[in-house]
Amino acid sequence: MSLSRRQFLAASATVASAGFGVAIDPIKRSGAKPDLKLALAAYSMRQFLDLKKPTMTLFEFIDLAADLPLDAVELTSYYWAETTDAYAEKLKAHATKKKLAISGVPVGNNFCVRDEAKYKLEIQKVKDWVVRAAKVGATTVRIFAGGLDKGDTLESAQQRVVAAINECCEVAEKHGVLLALENHGGITDTPEHLLDLVKPVKSKALGVNIDTGNFRTTDPYADIAKIAPYGVVSQVKTEVYPDGKVQDADLARVVKILKDANFHGFVALEYEGKDDPKVAVPKHVKELRKLISG
Repeated sequence: MSLSRRQFLAASATVASAGFGVAIDPIKRSGAKPDLKLALAAYSMRQFLDLKKPTMTLFEFIDLAADLPLDAVELTSYYWAETTDAYAEKLKAHATKKKLAISGVPVGNNFCVRDEAKYKLEIQKVKDWVVRAAKVGATTVRIFAGGLDKGDTLESAQQRVVAAINECCEVAEKHGVLLALENHGGITDTPEHLLDLVKPVKSKALGVNIDTGNFRTTDPYADIAKIAPYGVVSQVKTEVYPDGKVQDADLARVVKILKDANFHGFVALEYEGKDDPKVAVPKHVKELRKLISG
């Protein structure tokens, strides 16, 4: 049975005050002040969690996060050792025991593919992970759009992506989960291209994942600000890439952009820097905690 709008927003606790309707408009947030909750993305520990040769489990990742000043963990789908209901229930119980919410379950998908069979598989993948995300109590599933296939046109790819998102949103609504489309290069390389995919989707289950390190534009900070009003979750990186050239991110500026947009939701550190994440992550988490609380 489909959830009512009221039930849906209640289930999505971190965005319950957002009150957003169709995705064509920026999210109208009823809270007088921004409400940023700090999470850690499992992707930050990817070299340890890689299922080809893991030296850390998601349970151990949760243990690591519990020793930091965090509100939640983001459990990237790539590192789930199993996709069973029992495994999902164990993850949820372990996070609860450690007093951490599960902010989201990022998925890797490509809705631009032209092959019909592959396209349907990509849609089904997202639908399946929406169900798993709901089982662990996550409020968001991060999704990608993808990149153009050879010989394809931007318009055709955009149509396929919007159709796929609409189909997946039906499942997300039923399960009280938000789909969060990320600015992840490909046909989401600019704010305008990202919003070309978001605005036509008239579902209360779609928002944007604001990835602060993925714009390779002249002014990534200005472009982050353009998509922030549509954000339901954010992944904060410690680098930015103006015109493709790496710089240390001004995290204070990033947090200010989110606060200025009256952002309500989880802000997940997604560390991709060159230093040992077991050393760098605690430092950046503490910095973000101070900035968010200030």
